[in-house]
Amino acid sequence: MNPYLAGVLLGLTLLASYLILGAGLGASSGIARVGAYFELVLAPARTLESKYFGSWGEQPLQYYLVFMLAGVFFGGLISALLAGRCKFEVERGAKCPPKKRLLFALAGGILAGFASRLANGCTSGQALSGSAVLLTGSLLFLVCVFAGGYSAAWFVRRQWDD
Repeated sequence: MNPYLAGVLLGLTLLASYLILGAGLGASSGIARVGAYFELVLAPARTLESKYFGSWGEQPLQYYLVFMLAGVFFGGLISALLAGRCKFEVERGAKCPPKKRLLFALAGGILAGFASRLANGCTSGQALSGSAVLLTGSLLFLVCVFAGGYSAAWFVRRQWDD
């Protein structure tokens, strides 16, 4: 999809979310609630007594961000299938072995997921929803994310191509 069109559609989705639900977008709450559901299946008493998961009750999947998370996943999958861009491969640099790339991706995903729950929100919630309502902390967060990303790229790039 054209990135400019996608950006406009994302902005309209965020606006609709604020107008209809009174809340913005994010992803980490949806993932956490899916985790709560699986823990509820395995250990219901422990889950309901938990300070973290217990407040969500016996139906943690009944939350709008769970549906948004499913929509993002299936929407992306359907888009990739329709455009013929769906294939199994490990994107990596010429000198980066697939196992190393997968290990880095897994470690980065775990770190980002843990940090998003520790911070009580993810980058999409902070960057999209917070900056849309001009929160100073969210705007500062965006500047720091880009500065940190460009700074880290200098070090990580060598792992990719060297």
